[in-house]
Amino acid sequence: MKNLLLVATFLFSAFMVNAQDLPPNPEPGKCYVKCVTPDEFKDEEIRVEVMPSYRKITVKKAGYGKDLTKTIVVKEACTTYECTPAVYKKVTERISTGGGYDKINVKLASFKDEKKEFEVYPKIGRWEYTAYEGCESDNPADCQVLCWREYPAQTTEVNIKTLANNAEISRNRVEVDNFVEVTKEVLVKPAECKAIEVPAVTKTITYREYESEDTVVTIVPAQFTTITKTVLVKKGGVTSWESIDCELLEYNVLPINYEYGSARLTAQARKIIDDRLLTLMNAKSNVRMEISAHTDARGNNASNLSLSEQRAQSVVSYLVSKGINKSRLVSKGYGESRLKNRCADGVNCTEAEHAANRRTEFRILNN
Repeated sequence: MKNLLLVATFLFSAFMVNAQDLPPNPEPGKCYVKCVTPDEFKDEEIRVEVMPSYRKITVKKAGYGKDLTKTIVVKEACTTYECTPAVYKKVTERISTGGGYDKINVKLASFKDEKKEFEVYPKIGRWEYTAYEGCESDNPADCQVLCWREYPAQTTEVNIKTLANNAEISRNRVEVDNFVEVTKEVLVKPAECKAIEVPAVTKTITYREYESEDTVVTIVPAQFTTITKTVLVKKGGVTSWESIDCELLEYNVLPINYEYGSARLTAQARKIIDDRLLTLMNAKSNVRMEISAHTDARGNNASNLSLSEQRAQSVVSYLVSKGINKSRLVSKGYGESRLKNRCADGVNCTEAEHAANRRTEFRILNN
């Protein structure tokens, strides 16, 4: 009678496995993880113009240029006679040297402030399991509720400037009058009798020439900023079962050490991660893993929590750099909140006891 009951129990169990979409043909001593293939994403960099290119105009002011010379006649040539000398009178005359320049007026470029919105993470939807609190069955598989959840797209807003009016120039002519006063002797009465030729007398005067204003135009290049946008490459959601050693569902210590106060992975730590985690994640291509880090109780609580989060994220970032989809990884830092022994704040402990609390752990997550 007992054997018949065992056979009936086995047949009923086999029927329930198929009816509830559980792993077929399970092996004794093995645990099975229900996996949902993750969405695959990639990061793209978008170059955004935040300040346009524009012209910048500077003005070279008007002023004096090079020195010039001009020869003028200050005493005219004449003919004198021995009998009667010539008679002259003095005359003062203003001689114009001319000049002028172009004055430039500059109207500066103006801009408008605007905001531009960019999508940095797409809208996604996925199936999620939740526990049914009112379930009375001892079998956890009977107490799962499958829900479709949608998550809206994520956007970011970037401040940019657009060109409203470009720089402009206009010119006005400014005339400048320069004069030099010169005294001349003007012939009043020529000589008589014997004619004697008297040559003209000249004078060289020096003056400075005006130079006009000028402009120098330079092109100010546009300014850009780069934002990162996450793009959905391949939609996941396919459910599969992965056989796994049962102890991997619990927290397992990853025997890596960090330098004091640092989250940087040493070469030895990267080798351990390659051997223990990377090999497992590549062999079980659909499982998800949690990386957790802990500190001892010494030091500030907030600092310990931050350091543990950085250390857990260092392991996740390293696995992502090795080709593991980041949606398959979860990092958690617990600081000193999960001590494994009595060594809380104020308790006198050995270095070995404190070291037991400084640990990095991993476990396989069951979807």
